[in-house]
Amino acid sequence: MFLWEGVTEFISVAETESFTAAGRRLGISTAQVSRQISQLEARLNTKLFYRTTRKVSLTGEGSVYYSHCRQVMDGLEEAERAISSLRDTPQGSIKMTAPVTYGEQYVMPVVLDYMQAYPDVEITCDLTNQMIDLVEDGYDLAVRLGHLRDSSMMAKRLASRMQYVCASPEYIEKYGAPYTLSELGQHNCLVGNSNHWHFVEKGKARSVRVSGNLVCGSGYALLEAAIRGMGLIQLPGYYVDEAIAAGKLMVLLKPYQEPKEGIWALYPHNRQLSPKIRLLVDMLAEKLAEPRE
Repeated sequence: MFLWEGVTEFISVAETESFTAAGRRLGISTAQVSRQISQLEARLNTKLFYRTTRKVSLTGEGSVYYSHCRQVMDGLEEAERAISSLRDTPQGSIKMTAPVTYGEQYVMPVVLDYMQAYPDVEITCDLTNQMIDLVEDGYDLAVRLGHLRDSSMMAKRLASRMQYVCASPEYIEKYGAPYTLSELGQHNCLVGNSNHWHFVEKGKARSVRVSGNLVCGSGYALLEAAIRGMGLIQLPGYYVDEAIAAGKLMVLLKPYQEPKEGIWALYPHNRQLSPKIRLLVDMLAEKLAEPRE
């Protein structure tokens, strides 16, 4: 049973004292208004209006019913105004996560811009390189880099990045440079969060297992080790751009470089984006769209 069915028509007739005027207000026919009122009266087993050829007026029961329905309608209109206000001025809380370095350099400046634009929003941002279960841990949003693994998440591409294999001129002078992927096994590869480096060979993606005498979750530590001539690294451009430009690192294995990887905003598949989160995602997409190579 649809408890609200016929109530909008009832309120309009009560306020206009006319089935015809109520139909005009609602944009429906007089016959439809009359049919809805008749069905409502049958459901309530109560006569709501006195009807004459000249006038429509509420019965005693109709007056009581109108008073309650008007309160409900006022509440619904207030709820719509509240939602509209939230759309216009986001407020509430957002729980999000992003990788440490990329989050510090690129995501958090955008988050701070967002918070200055919408000061009624509270944001908790967990910068971590650990894979977090967004649904289980109650996160609204995640920024993820590279290859996506979780198909249960909705994803929006924010930007892109390029991975580079690099070594210092000193390392290359001492140990030589690899020219094929098979030669990586002959070199000291400084390993981050994964011991597999990604490439493209003959048009197909290829993952190569690498090893070396340093394993560290800090990209900056790996960068420093490579600049000191300790081994090869594979890191995104935002780590190595300056060192490459300064001649401290040389780019290796260029023919095998992967195309640009995606930088993504992820959110739970079964969760409709609220306006406050959609605005944040849109701002991230706008401000992170510049090439990060």
